[in-house]
Amino acid sequence: MKLIYIIGKSSSGKDTIFNILKKELNVNTYVMYTTRPQRDGEIDGITYNFVTDEKMKEYINGKGKYKVIEYRTYNTVFGPWTYATIDDEQFKSNKDLLMIGTLESYIKIVRFFKDNKNVEVVPIYVEVPDNIRIRRALEREENQKEPHYLEMCRRFIADSEDFSEENLKEAGITKRFQNLDLNECIGQIKKYVL
Repeated sequence: MKLIYIIGKSSSGKDTIFNILKKELNVNTYVMYTTRPQRDGEIDGITYNFVTDEKMKEYINGKGKYKVIEYRTYNTVFGPWTYATIDDEQFKSNKDLLMIGTLESYIKIVRFFKDNKNVEVVPIYVEVPDNIRIRRALEREENQKEPHYLEMCRRFIADSEDFSEENLKEAGITKRFQNLDLNECIGQIKKYVL
């Protein structure tokens, strides 16, 4: 099974690419867990598995039904938000699995599956110039009922460190997909993973 893992800085188009690929490839999708509040238009169990802080702590402390593969907590301007990849039923698939996450989560997924000969983790690193990313992020926030501009700025700055060239090299990321033309980017990704 291939784990096709989409990563990239915020507002690089990861979610858009993920949603197109899940329709165009014969894959299942993994839905990550989070304590982050649901945004307008997001659907529990489809966008994320939205859980309470208490439920997330159960999983992290090994008291939940499933094992946590990786998790990370961000100290946002609204308080801590935790995201986790949990080894649940979603990984018991006969099809390839499409995932989306951070560079940090990708590295931990690779480590988790490194001895599993039946799993190949395939990174899809999506990037766009910073000026385009900031424009996209601003447009997204402006469309929210309650825009979170400070959090948008925090994410933008944190991405510079998280996706530094050193970190990308350490993670073994060599292939990059420029998302300046969405259709072209999707075409290149499909050729790469098929």
